[in-house]
Amino acid sequence: MPALQHSGALAARLQPAWDLAASWPAKQFGIAVLRDNELAIHGDTHHIFHLASVTKLLTAWTVHIACEEGSVHLDDPVGQAGCTVEHLLAHAGGYSFDGDQPIASPASRRIYSNTGYELLSQHVEQHTGIDFATYMHEAICEPLGMTSTTLRGSAAKDGWSNVDDLVALVSELRRPQLIARDTYIRVVTPAFPELAGIVPGFGKSDPSLWGLGPEIKGLKDPHWTAPPGALSTFGHFGSAGTFVWVDPVANVAVALLSNTPFDDWGPQHWAPFNQCVLDCCA
Repeated sequence: MPALQHSGALAARLQPAWDLAASWPAKQFGIAVLRDNELAIHGDTHHIFHLASVTKLLTAWTVHIACEEGSVHLDDPVGQAGCTVEHLLAHAGGYSFDGDQPIASPASRRIYSNTGYELLSQHVEQHTGIDFATYMHEAICEPLGMTSTTLRGSAAKDGWSNVDDLVALVSELRRPQLIARDTYIRVVTPAFPELAGIVPGFGKSDPSLWGLGPEIKGLKDPHWTAPPGALSTFGHFGSAGTFVWVDPVANVAVALLSNTPFDDWGPQHWAPFNQCVLDCCA
């Protein structure tokens, strides 16, 4: 795939989307839109924002790199009996949003869990002898040139970055260089696809599809990505007012960082904006 090129033509086509952004409650934000090998940016792409749960994409990628290096394995037991690395990556480990004690058996429900991702980071630390933030930096940030990205606490929610860095991450999500193709296919394919669950802010779906890290859109309705987007669209959003998604059919991806919490505007504004982006890129 050719290197990304800043495209004034794509930026001009996206003017209707930029107009929508002008009406947002979020007044400090940065956006990157990737279409084929074109890149268009809008807003403040240098400012460092709290990623919140978009951090989980970085954590998941780090875990997969550790698996490929042989330090850990998807079938390693972690946490309660029957729970593995694979379960935790797919929010199928039976742990609550935040809580040390499991509330369900593994692979019985899709329960979105920060705890699960914190257990994953601890597992990687224990088996590599390397602090997880350091491992992430060396495994992802350095090779991708993400010089403004740091992990400042929980591997589930305490990443910080800017849109300029996320362009590199999104490029990796579209066409991976750090993990093998077979691993990537498994990452973006629904894991435990029969499970029902709740997407925070959008309600229950059955099934509630999730890969080994990213959420997968599937038939969820309503959803935070573009309603007409491919069912295989995948990504993640964060409570701080952040998201990343990739539509592999349209070959379009978007990264958004802001300083306005998701609850204040995400459910109302994100899907119309994302649909507008897809329409402009068609």
